[in-house]
Amino acid sequence: MDFQPKKIFTPAEARQTLPLVRRIVNDILNLSYEINSLSALLGDDASGHPQIEEMLTHLDDYFREMEEIGCYYKDWGFSIGLVDFPAIIDGELVFLCWRSDEPEIRFYHSIDAGYAGRKEIP
Repeated sequence: MDFQPKKIFTPAEARQTLPLVRRIVNDILNLSYEINSLSALLGDDASGHPQIEEMLTHLDDYFREMEEIGCYYKDWGFSIGLVDFPAIIDGELVFLCWRSDEPEIRFYHSIDAGYAGRKEIP
C-alpha cells in the first residue's frame, strides 16, 4: 500500500484532537444538510447555483482542515460523521475510527478493512 499519512496518532493524541474534530464534523454535517435542503428546493436549478457553489467551497475548507490535523473524513453519505486517524497498533498501520455519535475514540480497523472491520483499541 502506498498510503503515507501526514501524521501518525497515538490513541491519546487522537483523543486530544477530538474536541476540535467534533466541531468540524458538526459543521460538515450541518452544512451538508443545508446543501441538500437548498438543492431539493432549487431542483434542476441547483447545479452551478452560486449559493450552493459557495457552500461546497466551505465544505472543502472543512475537509482540508481535517487533513491539516492529520485525520480523514470518511462519511460520504453525511449521516454519521465518520473520521479515521492513522495510527500504529501491533506494528501495523491502521485507522483509529470515530463516529460523531460516540463519546470517545474506542475502535480501530486495518487500512483495508474499513468501518465493517472495527475492533476495540487494545
